[in-house]
Amino acid sequence: MKAICVYCGSSSGNSAAYPAAARAMAAEMVQQGLALVYGGGRIGLMGTIADEVLRLGGEVTGVIPDALMKKEVGHTGLSKLVVVRDMHERKALMAELSDGFIALPGGIGTMEELFEATTWLQLGLHEKPVGLLNVNGFYDALLAFMQHMVAQGFLRAEHATLMQDAAEPQALLARMRASSPVAAGKWLDPASAARILP
Repeated sequence: MKAICVYCGSSSGNSAAYPAAARAMAAEMVQQGLALVYGGGRIGLMGTIADEVLRLGGEVTGVIPDALMKKEVGHTGLSKLVVVRDMHERKALMAELSDGFIALPGGIGTMEELFEATTWLQLGLHEKPVGLLNVNGFYDALLAFMQHMVAQGFLRAEHATLMQDAAEPQALLARMRASSPVAAGKWLDPASAARILP
């Protein structure tokens, strides 16, 4: 891996643990020679991780839609800032520039980006690892819900583990490096399809 796409909040959350985790993630990435690709903002956890990577001498590429330059306060001090037309172009370029994806704590936008990257992995559209930095158990409920989807017959067990998770950056990156993609295969058997399709 040479570059990691990090999804995270444009807010900092209500615990000092979240900005601290963003700084720790930045430090580990620079230590391992990994460039940061992210959404291009300079506020919240987005700004925290970008500023820390830059402070430590790492490379940061931001990708932000023109309409969000003011809303998310585009970061103009990056190694490179790419302003694109819309969210679709943003996510496609971030994925193209990255060798893996990590979600730090965040809101709806972070979840949407995380699930798109994971869906693409599930479908075999890429083979890049997806990780969750599970700070303060932030993602515990999400991981439990993945198992709920399995129990209810909407997700295969092997796909519930597509997101690697760890509480510490070093452990998370190690898990991501050691992971191997799950073959998409035939993820609906005929019996399941008969119950779902008309």
